[in-house]
Amino acid sequence: MRSEIRRWTRLIEALTNHLRGAGQAPAVQGDGDRRDLRLDACRGLALWFIFIDHIPGDAFGWLTLRNYGFSDTTEAFVFVSGYTCMLAYGGALRAQGWPTIVARSLRRGFEIYAAFLLLLIGYFVLIWLAGGGRYIDDTNTRVFFENPGAALIHAVVLQYTPVNTDILPTFALLHLAFPVVLWLLIRNAAVALALSFLLYLMVQLFSWHVPAWPGGEWYFNPLAWQFLFVFGAWYADAGAGRLKAIAQSRAVLWLALIYLVLSLVVALSWQIEPLRWLIPDMVSGLIYPIDKSHLAPLRLAHFLALAVVVSRLMPHDWHGLMKPWMTAMIRCGENSLAVFCLSILLSFAGEVILQEISGSIAMQAAVTLAGIALMIAAATLMTWEARLDRRGPKLF
Repeated sequence: MRSEIRRWTRLIEALTNHLRGAGQAPAVQGDGDRRDLRLDACRGLALWFIFIDHIPGDAFGWLTLRNYGFSDTTEAFVFVSGYTCMLAYGGALRAQGWPTIVARSLRRGFEIYAAFLLLLIGYFVLIWLAGGGRYIDDTNTRVFFENPGAALIHAVVLQYTPVNTDILPTFALLHLAFPVVLWLLIRNAAVALALSFLLYLMVQLFSWHVPAWPGGEWYFNPLAWQFLFVFGAWYADAGAGRLKAIAQSRAVLWLALIYLVLSLVVALSWQIEPLRWLIPDMVSGLIYPIDKSHLAPLRLAHFLALAVVVSRLMPHDWHGLMKPWMTAMIRCGENSLAVFCLSILLSFAGEVILQEISGSIAMQAAVTLAGIALMIAAATLMTWEARLDRRGPKLF
């Protein structure tokens, strides 16, 4: 097993060693917009974790955030998306005006929408090739294979989402709405953030949601998750300066660490039976359910505490950004939409391999490392193609 892990590790290093020159870039770069490579690195690592977490029975899931606190990589992904939207669109607004912002927002929203539909096609094909009926319940695709016409219609209007694809409709709506968010943030950032929080609060109090088909609601409720997205945009503009003193406070750091430790104990009690006695029934009654669909306050607080600690440990000019393995994360983060879609297909393929061929720890390691290597290779290829591409008229 160790030799197999070393072999796959060398493969990942081989895919990224030639990018050392690109890794020598400063932590912040961009053409007109300031780009913080730490954000791309965090987003790339989140994509790796998402891939691993989506493989049922993969022991390497213990390496991800999901088992060590109330939040997981989804919160980081949404926050970073709001942050980068403000960096990209806010800079373009000053130079190019509102028509450009609206056009870019519509284009990005449509790209996410198109990626969602293409992902569904690939997902359906893989499920059928893997044996059809054996995986349709686990992937929430039975309704498609039994009634494809109605399922496709509801998928087109974003009401039907197979398992693990449900974040994309939420992202599409958030990007389409961003010009309105940007306008509010420019007019009065405090009011914009307050309105966003008020909507989030209504979700917590009255369970406001967006209906799904054939029943239920969107798994990632955009009415709740919009707050983290807007908070990321606010922080990228006015929030960082206003929260600087708080984020650098030693007392806040200690409070964040204490909260992370407490959430760690609770999260481990879900998996380790002897630890359950550490959580009194009164505490359980107060904190549960820690709902992901509506972004429960405990999840939100856990992400904010984690962000405080990470920001203190990972300085802006951190030299770790120059390492090949960190460059691999950055490449995946730069191409997050395509890499995310690829990760969904790879995670399902990994699930099939572990169930149909072997579920040994060696096979789990091979599947995990191979999937990450393929994600890095695809992201590297897309970055290389983007640098060679020349903007201009395209032949049909």
